[in-house]
Amino acid sequence: MARSSRLTEHELGKEPSQPAGTDSTGTELTGTDLSGTDLSGTPQARPAARIPREIKSPSQLWGDGLGRVGIRSAQILLILTVAVVSVYALMQIKLLVIPILIALILAAAIGPFVNMLRRRGMRGGLATGIAFIALLLLLGGVGTVIYFSVRSQWGELAAQASSGLDELEQFLLTGPIPLDQDQLDQARQGIIDFAASSQVRSGAITGLSVVTEFLAGAALMIVILFFFLKDGAKIWNFFLRPFSGTREAKLRRVGSRTLEVLGGYVRGTAIVALVDTVAIGAALLILQVPLAVPLAIIVFIGAFVPLVGATVAGILAALVALVANGPVVALIVVAVVIAVNQLEGDLLQPIVMGKSLQLHALVILMALTAGTILAGIVGAVLSVPLAAVTWAIIQVWTAEDPHLEDMNPDLPPAGTKPI
Repeated sequence: MARSSRLTEHELGKEPSQPAGTDSTGTELTGTDLSGTDLSGTPQARPAARIPREIKSPSQLWGDGLGRVGIRSAQILLILTVAVVSVYALMQIKLLVIPILIALILAAAIGPFVNMLRRRGMRGGLATGIAFIALLLLLGGVGTVIYFSVRSQWGELAAQASSGLDELEQFLLTGPIPLDQDQLDQARQGIIDFAASSQVRSGAITGLSVVTEFLAGAALMIVILFFFLKDGAKIWNFFLRPFSGTREAKLRRVGSRTLEVLGGYVRGTAIVALVDTVAIGAALLILQVPLAVPLAIIVFIGAFVPLVGATVAGILAALVALVANGPVVALIVVAVVIAVNQLEGDLLQPIVMGKSLQLHALVILMALTAGTILAGIVGAVLSVPLAAVTWAIIQVWTAEDPHLEDMNPDLPPAGTKPI
């Protein structure tokens, strides 16, 4: 009975059970099946699943360090593009832009005189007319002095120039590095040929066009200057009409600072130029250099080009002295010019223009270079005051306390409407 109750698996038609980890022959199995279970019966740990790489969203890409640098670079490029396009557009209408800038600078310099006449009870139109006529008389007087001085001494200068050129030729023939007469003749003939060439003739035609543009610009500048002096407050108030609150107050402060900087620059430069003119002109008169008065006036005008204007005018005076009076007098003139420039740079400029022109010499040099490239001599004259105004506007607009009180009584009070 025991046997019948305990039927073997073979008798029941089943495969006998095998120990875990053995095959049908009893051989031990090793390794793992496809599910990761060890065939020997010991459970094994599955390999870790690969975590997919996290993909950053566009906001995350622009939010990291490199993204912020990219945004800032794009902003700088956009600002530079706008600046370049604006300058290019203004250069296309420079016949209008340059007279406006010159009129604005002159109005800032003459404005306090007009305001003084108005405060004494004089009507705006009459005060403007008096200041305007005084300016025209001053410019006309300077031009008259230059004309009659050159006319009265031109014959003497021509004779002395011929004599000086003969002395220079003799020096070149017998100097430490002597030249042959043939070389001098070839150089003289080359100069004559160049003077008679088509290039010079085309340059003369171009010069005539420049003179025509100058006269048109001067007439336009006179008209604009008159209206700036007469209705400057109304014009500025019209531009401020779309603004209100703090922004309007800042813009009014910008206007007052612009007038302060431009007016201080012109008046300070005029004082410095007057000192240069008196010193160099007195030296030329004492040394009996021809055209002393016109050369002194040229020194005054050249002083309005910072760093180089008075120096170039002094070099011109030294060249005239070299041709007319010889090398000794020319060296004395050069010494006087150097001494005056040192006095100007070390004493006059810091005292007279300390607050009006708070710019480093390198900034002035860069502004002069850019202005000369864009607009020639006129650009060199206008570049430095415009750079000073730009810096003053930046200071006002970024200051925590912009000092919003008006500095120029000609400006309208805040909140007023144009008349």
